[in-house]
Amino acid sequence: MIMDATAQRPKGLSFLQRYDPSTLLIFFIVFSLSLIILAFPIIIFWLSFRIGRPIDPSATYSFAHYIKVFSDPYAFKVLLNTLGFAFTTLIVSLSFGLPCAWLVERTTLPGKSILYTLMTIGLLLPGFATAMGWLFLMHPRIGVINAMMKSLLGIDVPLFNITSIIGMGWVEGLSLTPVAFIMTAAVFRSMDVSLEESAQMSGAKFSTIVRRITLPLAWPGILAAGIYIFTIGFATFDVPAIIGWSNRIFTFSTYLVTQLSPDDGLPQYGPATALSTFVIFMAGGLSLWYGRLQNQAHRYQIVTGKGYRPRLIELGRATPLAWLFLISYFLLSKLIPLLIVIWASVLPYFQPPSLEALSLLTLKHFNSLPWGLVLEGLKNTTILVFLTPSITLICAIAFSWLVLRSKIPGRGFFDFVAFLPHAIPNIVFGIGVLLFALFVMRGIAPIFGTIWILLLIFVVGRLSYATRMTNGTMMQIHKDLEESAQMSGAATGTILTRIIGPLLRPTLIYAWLWIALITFRELTLAVLLTTRDNMTLPVVVWSLWVASGFGQAAALTLILLVIMIPIVWLYWWVARKMSLSQAG
Repeated sequence: MIMDATAQRPKGLSFLQRYDPSTLLIFFIVFSLSLIILAFPIIIFWLSFRIGRPIDPSATYSFAHYIKVFSDPYAFKVLLNTLGFAFTTLIVSLSFGLPCAWLVERTTLPGKSILYTLMTIGLLLPGFATAMGWLFLMHPRIGVINAMMKSLLGIDVPLFNITSIIGMGWVEGLSLTPVAFIMTAAVFRSMDVSLEESAQMSGAKFSTIVRRITLPLAWPGILAAGIYIFTIGFATFDVPAIIGWSNRIFTFSTYLVTQLSPDDGLPQYGPATALSTFVIFMAGGLSLWYGRLQNQAHRYQIVTGKGYRPRLIELGRATPLAWLFLISYFLLSKLIPLLIVIWASVLPYFQPPSLEALSLLTLKHFNSLPWGLVLEGLKNTTILVFLTPSITLICAIAFSWLVLRSKIPGRGFFDFVAFLPHAIPNIVFGIGVLLFALFVMRGIAPIFGTIWILLLIFVVGRLSYATRMTNGTMMQIHKDLEESAQMSGAATGTILTRIIGPLLRPTLIYAWLWIALITFRELTLAVLLTTRDNMTLPVVVWSLWVASGFGQAAALTLILLVIMIPIVWLYWWVARKMSLSQAG
């Protein structure tokens, strides 16, 4: 009988003696990173009760910060703004994402692979780029569409105002439509059509079938996607910052930045941490709700049999209408806003397109960019683009191996810790890292104002995604290969590098490119932790925009997008190759 190699070791050995050095290194990585991740919400919670300077030994504790926040009419208005923004984001994203997912998974729509590609690429484009475009399009004073309507209709009042909660939610909802599409496409893909066919045979109309059968069956998946999108919308920074900041319309994330980096006075850590604590509990409640939906999903499973294939609905003459809807979405969400950003980057001052404006085209904004700062930002961004996915995936493999392969007691807790950065909004984790660097690491390793604090938050922020990828693939690798290697005397490090690593390679390449792209365009996680010495390229764009250098910000955004093109192409090529190999 073949026995587990670990079972042959004497039971009286200590913890350090029972495991080889590779296993101990993995445990050290996971344990250390888990402590750091847990420290972020703990320090937020601690400072939310501390009255006085955080480092003052005589400081006291009370609920004063909570009372101040929730009795402040302005803070209450910010919360209402945030809820309105998040709900608008949710409605817009589902309004576009659900029909797109249904068309791809339930109909004979031609060119589905093109739609998948465009949705994925759309998810990678930075939100601040499209927000700039929409501001140039629908600003009440200089917006292209408003200027055209004023001229055509002879009116003085703008018809549209993007500088509003609904306007910002519209832009964010268009940006998050790919998330709604990806999360609900799988629901429609696995749905049995027998109930729909029975209703159709009974004479039910298409609208009745969708309302009474299709949507109720898909409801758990739709609700789960809605919770996830709402959480993102609640804490997003880039769109509210670009559109709302200059118009004094603040949401949760932008309000926190003003509290921690005020134009005058000292940072208000107390109110900021009190509000962040509230959001942590709110996000925790939404995560529990999401988990319950996942656990109850079996109640809606009516697909049986390995040979099951859903019947596709023939679109017929409705195909042009379907593609008109899809093309309209891509024009509104990406193409038109980006074209307007290009237009703004080559004009000395922004004005609607005209023959007269064509004569004013110039590269002035490109030439006048603060190139020293831009190159410094590009250098920092490049370092982060290479280090963040590499370190994140090393940590993810360590977490996955410890959770799925080791027999260490309480290993499931580490999987919970790895999921925390997904459950808690990124902006809150950014505050946690800021406070951690200022008040915990200050005398140990002064990382504030360096690129290393950005690397820390980027790694933590992407750990949840990375562990979901490595967990999923590692669960498909049978343990027989590892047990055979163990019986041959192979250590854990050898098993990881010679067996698990090669089998994980396609997933790791795919995840590496995805994390690299997200890191390249990241603004929310960086904005709280950036100083003059560790600026990234997106933060340079943001600083130009705040300084009213709208043309320069548009020019630098265009440069950023051009730099992203080869990485996006490489990601698309790898993703396509992986999908073809899986199909074969």
